Amino acid sequence: MAVDETYNEPETTEVLIKSVCDGVPAMLRYAHAGDAGADLTCAEDFELRPFQRALVPTGIAIALPAGYVALVHPRSGLAVKQGVTVLNAPGTIDAGYRGEIKVPLINLDPERTASFRKGDRIAQLVIQRYVEARFVPADVLPGSDRAERGFGSTGVAS
Repeated sequence: MAVDETYNEPETTEVLIKSVCDGVPAMLRYAHAGDAGADLTCAEDFELRPFQRALVPTGIAIALPAGYVALVHPRSGLAVKQGVTVLNAPGTIDAGYRGEIKVPLINLDPERTASFRKGDRIAQLVIQRYVEARFVPADVLPGSDRAERGFGSTGVAS
């Protein structure tokens, strides 16, 4: 049976982007068709010693349309190969924020220092729609199958 490998273009929305650092282009790119995350790169050279953390500038700022959020996710290859990840993953960039995007990174490798050069990919930026909730006070919540069972309530994976 033949497999249909046709790629269907996703819905797009316009996000304005501005360079806030000399030598950093106002551009984000998706590495491959169908990728959810666009690559965020660092705006300067830096190193992270074992267990060191740093707030890393990207040199760009964005303007999201109302009803959208940008989420900063770790890069899986960076985490696996160097032990470097985003501290508060996913980081949230609200639609009203217009400052430089900075990424809090940590080196979890106990032995090796991670080195980065200006332009290296350090994280991914995922743009999503969101729903703004209207919180309504209630004295009683409706029942559910799970009820109040929390952490570990579904058992231990084998």
